[in-house]
Amino acid sequence: MIYLDYSATTPINYEVLDTYNRTSKDFFGNPNSLHELGIKTKNLMNSATKQIAEILNVHETEITYTSGATNSNNIALIGIAMSHHKKGKHIITSKLEHPSIYAICDYLESIGFEISYVKNDKEGLIDFEDLKSLIRPDTILVSICSVNSETGVRQPLKMIRQIIKKENADTVLHSDMTQGIGKVAVNLHDVDLATFTAHKIYGPKGIGILYKNNNINIAPILYGSGKSNMLNPGTPAVPLIVSLSKALRLATIDLEKRERFIERLNLKIVDALTKYEGVMINKTKYSIPHILNISLRNIKAETFLHALEEYEVYVSSNTACASGNLSTSVLAIYNDKVRASSTLRISLSHLTTTDEVNKFISYFDEVYRKLSGLHG
Repeated sequence: MIYLDYSATTPINYEVLDTYNRTSKDFFGNPNSLHELGIKTKNLMNSATKQIAEILNVHETEITYTSGATNSNNIALIGIAMSHHKKGKHIITSKLEHPSIYAICDYLESIGFEISYVKNDKEGLIDFEDLKSLIRPDTILVSICSVNSETGVRQPLKMIRQIIKKENADTVLHSDMTQGIGKVAVNLHDVDLATFTAHKIYGPKGIGILYKNNNINIAPILYGSGKSNMLNPGTPAVPLIVSLSKALRLATIDLEKRERFIERLNLKIVDALTKYEGVMINKTKYSIPHILNISLRNIKAETFLHALEEYEVYVSSNTACASGNLSTSVLAIYNDKVRASSTLRISLSHLTTTDEVNKFISYFDEVYRKLSGLHG
């Protein structure tokens, strides 16, 4: 098997899985319980939270556990909208976001909020001048992802924050950092709110984080008992939380070294695929190497994907949560519907081997020749 869909999800790290199993077995008490087992479990959860806070360089009180990035995005965007609606109802996002952001914005628009979409340049970066012009006194929120899930374009969040705060100091900046954390260095102090999930960093599915700066107020959109997790109430999933802590620690080791290795693999694939007339590389100078997007001329991406599957090669047609749809990100960057209608996303990891890449290139050639009617 050659797995090249790491941006959709990652295999759980064996050490993380072992942590999950041991925690489930030995710390099964409810951390809200007052007896010894509950207190023991709560202390372990607090230790995990402390480690996460140290890795992310934030306060422990700024961390809310969720079921994943989509859950976090909902709490963040809807929570800000509900708590700030008296100040204004204007929200800005980009055309390079995860589908969950668009779904939330569509909902907010349906209940009276105004959504503006900031332009981007030909390299995929947010157009600073357009952003500046869009910010108004009633702009309560801007949501810009740290790394685009389809093309890997990385946004300069620090610069974006400076522009926003200069125009309106009260405007909140949220970033979905799901494709950034564990791949490249990120700074949560560049934003007011950040979201990510464990299953993109070799952790378990079903656990994510919402980072909320202590100076930011959010109205809860979920209600329940317990004071440990006011924005997402309920019994904390301690085995998942402890596993997330372990996964985050392991994922942030040797980031630069891993990135350099992945860059070499990326360039090797790009070099091989540029020889095909019917292949377009959707990569800009701001794309991180972990994500490589291509477009196919006259071949359906889904057909190509399933043909590769026969060789046990696994890639995505675009972001996993929008498979089969037009790539909004490729369209936003290249303004070409044909190019955006048949895209493949090849996503790499430090676990990817050179041998796997060589085999992928060979299988790609066989599939391409077969589907495009070429002969050797």
